[in-house]
Amino acid sequence: MPIVEMERRQVVVIGAGPSGAIAAALLKRNGHDVLIIERQHFPRFSIGESLLSHCIDFIEEAGMLDAVQAAGFQVKTGAAFAWGERYSAFDFGDTFSNGKPTTFQVQRGEFDKLLADQAALQGVDIRYGETIIGVDFTGESRYLHVRRENGSEYHLKAKFVLDASGYGRVLPRLLDLEAPSNFPVRQAVFTHVEDHIEHPGFDRSKILVTTHPTQRDIWFWTIPFSNGRCSVGVVAAKAHFDGRDGDLDACLRGFIDETPSLSGVLQNAVWDTPARTIGGYSANVKTLHGPGFALLGNAAEFLDPVFSSGVTIAMRSASMAAGLLHRQLKGETVDWQTEFAEPLKRGVDTFRCYVEGWYAGTFQDVIFHPGSSPEIRRMISAILAGYAWDERNPFVSEPKRRLRMLSEICASEPV
Repeated sequence: MPIVEMERRQVVVIGAGPSGAIAAALLKRNGHDVLIIERQHFPRFSIGESLLSHCIDFIEEAGMLDAVQAAGFQVKTGAAFAWGERYSAFDFGDTFSNGKPTTFQVQRGEFDKLLADQAALQGVDIRYGETIIGVDFTGESRYLHVRRENGSEYHLKAKFVLDASGYGRVLPRLLDLEAPSNFPVRQAVFTHVEDHIEHPGFDRSKILVTTHPTQRDIWFWTIPFSNGRCSVGVVAAKAHFDGRDGDLDACLRGFIDETPSLSGVLQNAVWDTPARTIGGYSANVKTLHGPGFALLGNAAEFLDPVFSSGVTIAMRSASMAAGLLHRQLKGETVDWQTEFAEPLKRGVDTFRCYVEGWYAGTFQDVIFHPGSSPEIRRMISAILAGYAWDERNPFVSEPKRRLRMLSEICASEPV
């Protein structure tokens, strides 16, 4: 038997994306030994470019806010929605939850590298280009089998493992925790453009979410960056792409051409980057935690990109898990189900309700309704800003009932 080197660490985090970097930094700030294993090298591309205000709370908690503010990212003040001639903008500075008034729209390659570098500056050990190829969680310790880029391998023995691997979903795959998502299979086709937007109604400080004029389950994102570029994408059920996705650039531009309000905004754009696609991204797991491990962010469950909730859920899960794990490592007894999984899932389920309502058209009716009261708009704005865990907000505490009532009112009133 060849001798494989063994290394002991207190906490191993899989993945150096936003949830991994923030969880590791928070644990390090509390005096714990933390190692991040990251398969790729940063910077690397990722979608999820429009952050919500609630993200800023966690960036601040992890001691990274000054660095993020100094990086020159596009300030984001809210979200705008367009459908035909209708336009509805929500301001994150005017919400029921009185959260952070602004956030950022970021190129994720640069943003994720910044957070990881900030974690490293705080003393977190990060190893890039290393892959977890096996785990053994049967005994008292968590054993991880790691392969380096040169092909050599070693074992890690950890007290606790946090999986922040995002779409890689390392532990769900290796521990057979994957469960089917109950969301239909949707697909996104997207690119970055040199946008040259001169449209008088366009606000660079807001994400623009545009609904297709005739098929309301097809929508587009337009996310302006600070460097004169935009991220542009279309999202729809897989069936809508049938016969169109042979040429991704033509596919994306074809959908935009069918949507005059958006093609007008992008009429001067320079399409200089080949389009990409991601599909079947909604995912679920059987459990968010187990003996000696917990799942963060997209490694646990990913809903849908429509309200940009992914990074917020990831950072929220990182903060919750780091706080709980700190107490556990100090010798306290903690309950990962009632103190992590259930409260995290409450906010995720709030987002889920509005995502389902978006595709059903009921939430779109509410967003585009011209007569909504300012108070209700502030409650909706709080959710759009990421404060989906604020139980004081009736649209958080009873999302299904409130959305149903409101959409019935909106649908019955002449527009």
